[in-house]
Amino acid sequence: MDKIIGGKLVADALIDRGVDYIFSLSGGHITPIYQFLENTPITIFDTRHEQAAVFMAEAWARMTRKPAVAMVTAGPGFTNALSGIASARLSNAPVILISGCVGTEATEKLDLQDMSQLPVITPMVKKALVCHIPERIPEFIDMAFRTAVAGRPGPVYLELPCNVLNATVNPALVKKMRTTLSSRPVDRENTRKVVDLLKAAKNPIVIGGSGIWYGGAEKEMIAFVEKVGIPAFTAGAGRGVIPDTHPLCFGSSLAIRPGAAMATLMTTDLVLFLGGRLSLFYIFGEIFPPNAKFVQVDIAPDEIGRNRTVDLGIVSDTRAFLQELNGVLDAEGIGETLKKQYQPWVETVRKADLDGKNGAKALWECDVQPIHPMRLAKEVNDFMNREDDIVVADGGDTSTWTGMTRTVVKGGAYLDYGLYGCLAVGIPYANAAKLKHPDKRVLLIMGDGSVGFNFMEFHTAIRKKLPIVVVIGNDQSWGMIAHSQQLRLGHNIPNGTELGWVDYHKMVEALGGFGTMVEKPEDIRPALEAAFASGKTACVNVKVDPSVISPGSVALANLGGYKCE
Repeated sequence: MDKIIGGKLVADALIDRGVDYIFSLSGGHITPIYQFLENTPITIFDTRHEQAAVFMAEAWARMTRKPAVAMVTAGPGFTNALSGIASARLSNAPVILISGCVGTEATEKLDLQDMSQLPVITPMVKKALVCHIPERIPEFIDMAFRTAVAGRPGPVYLELPCNVLNATVNPALVKKMRTTLSSRPVDRENTRKVVDLLKAAKNPIVIGGSGIWYGGAEKEMIAFVEKVGIPAFTAGAGRGVIPDTHPLCFGSSLAIRPGAAMATLMTTDLVLFLGGRLSLFYIFGEIFPPNAKFVQVDIAPDEIGRNRTVDLGIVSDTRAFLQELNGVLDAEGIGETLKKQYQPWVETVRKADLDGKNGAKALWECDVQPIHPMRLAKEVNDFMNREDDIVVADGGDTSTWTGMTRTVVKGGAYLDYGLYGCLAVGIPYANAAKLKHPDKRVLLIMGDGSVGFNFMEFHTAIRKKLPIVVVIGNDQSWGMIAHSQQLRLGHNIPNGTELGWVDYHKMVEALGGFGTMVEKPEDIRPALEAAFASGKTACVNVKVDPSVISPGSVALANLGGYKCE
């Protein structure tokens, strides 16, 4: 019988968990795992940078709502992964990061790539684990998986020293474990309190956040909205859980988005805040009227009451809560009564939505050159009009314009960097989306600043035959920073904000992809058609107006109490 080493236990445990892909960049400290993943059901998807590997795992976890695995080597491999882990924590993505490290016998000996990794990452993850006994590797992997999905999903770190991975294992001491968890249901008493608040409200809204998506509560959310006729908004990974095209859905809850959000959030008298975070996107809760009743439902108790007093806080899985709420509403038979009660408010919200969109129409249809970035976002939105299309956004101003424009009709079909605001997620996210959904169209729209971070992931897409289309809004600068400096200082500081023109499309062509440049608004759609028709990884390099200031830049200029004059 061949001897069993720790690396084989890792591979076997991940296979047993049904892992399809491990997003990784190879290294000596994790070779003992790599060798036992060959010719198995698991595919190692290798990237050009560890950061990209973790971003791909984050996107995979967000789309599948299941744990995704990234694996990196010690030292610099580990530190390169940190931005992706920080992003996964704020996007609630259940990413499991497996990292090698120097053997326990070599610590403090100045061995290659040695560093104290655990203290660095512990504050960034739900749980940080180190396994020092090879026979316990399956236990630690089980612990990592169940922790990643317990309660509010999030990243988990598992460190495996190379001497543990290379150690011979006594099979009799190995305990194989595989635990599954179910979410916590809500109690009926609190649900009845919500119904009483609905009865008393005239101007209620419901906001569905990431918890609706991760909780698999899309059907329950739509059923509730239709049952009582309440205006709905979505946020974060919750975008699309009720389609923006639904007559009672008014799109993103971002106040800067043209439509009903700002006016509605500022005048509501009851907020049902389901599976979301009261972050800066809601002015830390200040956008809602002080006297509005506020119900917050979240699987994580520590999230309830952040930044605002909550009239009713409910610790629950959102799906369980909505199932119970819908059941109580059906039992009492008050759905039609509430619909009539809310109808004047719904019409008010619809008018605000129409007025807001009419106000932005001139920008969406702008014909000037250089191209207005909001026109570019609108052209992308109109072109990516199939229900199963996936759009990814990356960049400061570019993500702002796209977030103000994109129509999302399905959960998991729109990805951006969210609260962490980390540039460079775009190409890894898009690659993960195309890998997961090879038959769907995947388009990434990003800024020319963002594209520089993980540019060689174009090469990853090309060699892995992932025909994503990347649209670059090229304003030849770090636009959001340049504009915020102009608002603060009266001018931008050239060093640190100006990039100049780069033929990114030619660079992609040199790698083996398709590239084209666009200067006129009317040429955007033909370029998109050509990019998708090429069947290759494609870059559409678009010259956009560098003078246009986005609402995101204005917000950044006001950060820390600065006022724009």
